[in-house]
Amino acid sequence: MVKKIGLVLGPVLFLLIYNLPFELLNEEADKVIAIAAWMVCWWVTEAVSISVTALIPLAFFPLLGIADMKTVSANYGSPIVFLFFGGFVMALALEKVNLHRRIALNIVKLTGTTPDKVILGFMLATAALSMWISNTATTVVMLPIALSVIDLLINDEDGFTKQDKNFALALMLGIAFSANVGGIATIIGTPPNTVMVGFVEQQYGTDISFLNWMLMGVPFSAIMIFVIYMVLVKIVYPNHLGAKNDSKQIIETELKKLGKLAGTEKRVMIIFIITMLSWIFRQYINDWVPFITLSDAGISLLAAFSLFAIPFSFNKGEFILEWKDTVKLPWGILILFGGGLALASGLSAAGVIDYIGEQVASNDALPIFGISLALIAILLFMTELMSNVALVAIFAPVIAGIAIGFDTEILHLLIPITMASSCAFMLPMATPPNAIVFASGYIKVAEMAKAGALLNLIAIAVICLFMVFVIPLLF
Repeated sequence: MVKKIGLVLGPVLFLLIYNLPFELLNEEADKVIAIAAWMVCWWVTEAVSISVTALIPLAFFPLLGIADMKTVSANYGSPIVFLFFGGFVMALALEKVNLHRRIALNIVKLTGTTPDKVILGFMLATAALSMWISNTATTVVMLPIALSVIDLLINDEDGFTKQDKNFALALMLGIAFSANVGGIATIIGTPPNTVMVGFVEQQYGTDISFLNWMLMGVPFSAIMIFVIYMVLVKIVYPNHLGAKNDSKQIIETELKKLGKLAGTEKRVMIIFIITMLSWIFRQYINDWVPFITLSDAGISLLAAFSLFAIPFSFNKGEFILEWKDTVKLPWGILILFGGGLALASGLSAAGVIDYIGEQVASNDALPIFGISLALIAILLFMTELMSNVALVAIFAPVIAGIAIGFDTEILHLLIPITMASSCAFMLPMATPPNAIVFASGYIKVAEMAKAGALLNLIAIAVICLFMVFVIPLLF
């Protein structure tokens, strides 16, 4: 019903605003606001795919004379889109050769076999993978292994006790929540990061380096992993179980199934490591080797090109990836980036962002920290109910205007709200990882919300601390 209402309401809002008998700002701005209202309505209700909604600027901006096709379409070919494309291709290669599974199993193996250590191992493995491949794919990889461990508890001599149930809950929730916060650690870890980075690069010419983001993102993710672990296993769902040697056996068995490291895995691992190091040390490489110029998007595309072009078997003409493999690539997310950037460009060009800034600047009574705290809390709880990518695409231009109004650095507001959009812990529909573990059947909505409500509040506090003490040092 919500989708049906949204499907009709979006175009109705557009027509109402477009045909108002008076001007809200000016003729040009009103057209963009009308389009924005339509897009926000469809993004919030998900009346159609959020990627389809992202095509509205491409179709209607030229039609209404807001911008020509060449100008609008440039947003869909932004460097940030290709940065994420390369990241997607690399993730595709990791999944194709099963290297992501091998990495995850080895991390879990290292942490030990007591129940709490097993939970910690799964959380660390999930977060580590989520930095580089999609949160959804990471959760899908980890879930079957976790379910095998839980099956041991169900089939042991004492049956499935309350302690066993708490272990299963902490393990399932730990995987979902670690996938969510693990993606915050890198620019390509989760789409909201990339949307925000692309927005500030395109609108304000501000380049956020991969290294700088990791210097902020990795410590934040590490702190949140520790917090999630403590909340789940010590406060909300303690299990008090003894060591389970069978769980170690399951990990060993899964690793044996993978066999020795294959040639394709070695090649993917080498390309992955070179790419990661290039992102981290890009600025130093550009200084040391003056005749080349590397960008994060360029490195990403070089990695993707290598995976398609470097043969695995020269005689047989076999490559690590073939173009048919890209059928699994989430092309819709790339379109979504372009749509968000196009909308932001339209709002900026029409003067809407400047207008928001002027209105905020005219109200001296508003404390900047109070506004920032409110925005972080609003976005964090809103992301429980709608797509975090769409949320950042909608709010980034507005929050940029607020930052301008307060005469504060735009990134000091935009980065915290972007981080908040990935901290959804309460509801199954909030993120794909939450939905996937909920579908396992071991978790009820109330049980997720019980842990998630506390984690949401802690996340707000940690983000505020980073906003005050860490982000200003790096950006």
